[in-house]
Amino acid sequence: MVPFDEELDITRNIKMIEWLKTELLGGVSSLFKVMLGGSREGILDILCNIIMVSYLLGKRLGLNFARIDLQMENKIRLNIDRGHEAEKWYGDLTELAQYLERNRGKSH
Repeated sequence: MVPFDEELDITRNIKMIEWLKTELLGGVSSLFKVMLGGSREGILDILCNIIMVSYLLGKRLGLNFARIDLQMENKIRLNIDRGHEAEKWYGDLTELAQYLERNRGKSH
């Protein structure tokens, strides 16, 4: 039999995962809406929320922040090597990789 506190924690974790999934979908929906005529600040706010919620959802699913960061770096390198359109046309992935490398370990 599972102790009551552990059951409560599992239930809370499931509720948090569901809430974060809803937040993520709502954020994407809001981004589409604000892109139709919203301000840069509105777009920035929504993008930051999507990134934050993605980290929190990853944590609730058992991934630590460092592992998410490492996977992101690997994904960026892989897409550079594969010639992703954002890289071929603009060099955005290389720029992102350089930005992340320069700012690793800095606190804001």
